[in-house]
Amino acid sequence: MRKRILALLAVLFTFGMLATACGSSDDSSSSSSSDNSSSSSSSDDSSSSSSSDDSSSSSSSEAAETEAASDTKAAFIMVAPIGDAGWNYAHDVGRKYAEAETGVETAYVDAVPEGTSEFDNYVRDFIDQGYNVIVGTSFGYMDAMLALADEYPEVVFEHVSGYKMNETNFGNTFGRMYEPRYLSGMVAGSATSSNLIGYVAAFPIPEVIRGINAFTLGVQAINPDAQVEVVWTSTWFDPVVEGDSAQALLDKGADVIAMHQDSTAAGEKAEAAGARWVSYNTDMSQFAPAAYLTAPVWNWGPRYVEIIEDAKAGNYAPTSYWGSMADGIVDLAPIASDVDQSVIDQVMEAKAAIIAGDLHPFTGPLLDQDGTEVLGAGEIMDDGAMLGMMFFVEGVIGSTG
Repeated sequence: MRKRILALLAVLFTFGMLATACGSSDDSSSSSSSDNSSSSSSSDDSSSSSSSDDSSSSSSSEAAETEAASDTKAAFIMVAPIGDAGWNYAHDVGRKYAEAETGVETAYVDAVPEGTSEFDNYVRDFIDQGYNVIVGTSFGYMDAMLALADEYPEVVFEHVSGYKMNETNFGNTFGRMYEPRYLSGMVAGSATSSNLIGYVAAFPIPEVIRGINAFTLGVQAINPDAQVEVVWTSTWFDPVVEGDSAQALLDKGADVIAMHQDSTAAGEKAEAAGARWVSYNTDMSQFAPAAYLTAPVWNWGPRYVEIIEDAKAGNYAPTSYWGSMADGIVDLAPIASDVDQSVIDQVMEAKAAIIAGDLHPFTGPLLDQDGTEVLGAGEIMDDGAMLGMMFFVEGVIGSTG
């Protein structure tokens, strides 16, 4: 509540400053126009009139645009603290970018649990305050958002990482994170000496399983002898559990730790053990600089601009957006300077090939961890199969549930 009050005061103060600035500008413009009219010919008067009409039209257009922006307000609901440097932090960076680019007021609430009435209460509270774009940034918000979208047809709902939508006001957004996951696996495969790479992962859902598989295929592209062992934490954000899970993998002999989690705990454990680390969501190198190798990262800002601008213009149409490295929503963070240049060159070549459409991480021959063929030679997995992926590829140690 305190954050909302402060944000409201800041907005009111800004509007006050803008009103003052506009008043000064208008006075100056009137004075200039009066001076010119006293020394101009009739043709100059005609030109001045035309210029005045253009100026009036421009002012009207700007006023309409400002009104549309002020009528549109976007609220973001996040599952863990935004200061975690991970998933929620990346979304908050995107929120701020969208606010700056669109001029639309935004707000957020973080650490909102999935599958509880707390989420619904925050959504209703935001709508009561005039927010008419609601962005939910965690998979477990999906069903609640669908129900709320039906209840509030005049509000735009956009769900990140889910797959459900309706025909009017509820869409979903995600990115093809498996692309940079594959690249990060290449880096990890080059860095392991023990040929055991640990992977600390949240929940066994297709999004996470797909990332583990893509990472493992990248590892094998560089180091066919390496294996990836998965530990499930059953939480998106719990530094203690994440750290303990990483430590268990290190104790088994893993000398590289990867993750699908929100905190930096796995990296800190890797650094303390003298191991290496592939982080996720953002470039977390500052938290474990000696361990850090690289990271698959998100860039939500441009997509949020698109959603908000569509809502502002009144032409929002629900879609199932699944952006790629070519679109810029996902990418690979810089690779650590101590990684061999030949490896970096291979990774960059693979990145260019993925963006060009010449390389797809899920291309056959592809076997599951039991040795059963999933894709024949040259076959490329379609989006439906990837979105519903519930098996591990050969080279992964662990169970999908």
